[in-house]
Amino acid sequence: MRVRVSPSAQHMNPRTTSELATPALLIDIDALNNNLSTMSTRHPGSKLRPHMKAHKCTQIARMQIKHGHNNFTCATPRELIGMALAGVGADLLLANEVVDHDRLIELAKVSKNTRVTIAVDSHETINAAARAGLCDVLIDVNVGLRRCGIAPDLAGKLADTARKAGLTVRGVMGYEGHLMMVDGDDKRKQGVAKSMSLLVQAAQDVGGEIISAGGTGTWDMHDSTGISELQAGSYALMDTHYAKLNLPFEQSCFILGTIISTSKDWLVIDVGLKSLGMDHGNPSVFGFDVMFCSDEHTTLVAQSGALKTNLKVGDKLRVTPAHIDPTMAMHSVAWITRSDEILDCWQIDLRGW
Repeated sequence: MRVRVSPSAQHMNPRTTSELATPALLIDIDALNNNLSTMSTRHPGSKLRPHMKAHKCTQIARMQIKHGHNNFTCATPRELIGMALAGVGADLLLANEVVDHDRLIELAKVSKNTRVTIAVDSHETINAAARAGLCDVLIDVNVGLRRCGIAPDLAGKLADTARKAGLTVRGVMGYEGHLMMVDGDDKRKQGVAKSMSLLVQAAQDVGGEIISAGGTGTWDMHDSTGISELQAGSYALMDTHYAKLNLPFEQSCFILGTIISTSKDWLVIDVGLKSLGMDHGNPSVFGFDVMFCSDEHTTLVAQSGALKTNLKVGDKLRVTPAHIDPTMAMHSVAWITRSDEILDCWQIDLRGW
């Protein structure tokens, strides 16, 4: 396969990962395909609305379409507008409140060719959407995460307000993000059932056909909760944070680093805070403990207590990020690999705002 390399990839034409300048973001194509297949088997077609915030890459979205998913969730206007302009996805949801008039106008422009729905949770967000000429909304309902969303018992009245403003209310959405990492499947399932009962009750008051919720951490806990579609994103690439749940998705994204310094007790690679999402803790490197990360460096200690004698300055190691979403936002391209062979180079084209 011919590798297509953009100017942002420094005009390189590498054939193997050993030739890459580091830090470099790698995606294992086989692991990615396996993850997409596993999810689409459980949630086929419109039952899944993949979340773009996790990978911010239209090429990955195209792969998700090949697995049967043609409706997408976006976190930012940039993601949604980029998807629409690229002709990727038929039904796009902005699962976030927006009051910026200029951005809402741009969303309204692309809604002429792609169905665009935005989340609202107040009179202000409703009025802003109506002024911009948008048509479709979901009522965002707070189901326990202290973030956006209206109280469930107020959702029906807000839907009435939206309809009076000329908007079409397609249904409700709610995110049980506070439950994603709860220890124990049973405890997590109980929390999900409680949160979704609030959402379903709100949906009865609101009306519409969509009840949208969920994420990677609760991907298999919605069989009887009443939702119509699952929003999940991290399952495609994964990270060490979600790996703690022993989900049937494999790590497909890594940051390649080069050993730039060694000593008797530790070694240093050129992957640091500026190339990794760190809000969920340190990354991991197979066979090593992470001492600490700094701006451009990660210091490693071999788990045996001594450095492996076959590693030297110039050798490369793969780093597994703890949080995939912000990690993807730090890189302009992803190198698509099979083992150490480079198959392609994809733009991470939906970064920024």
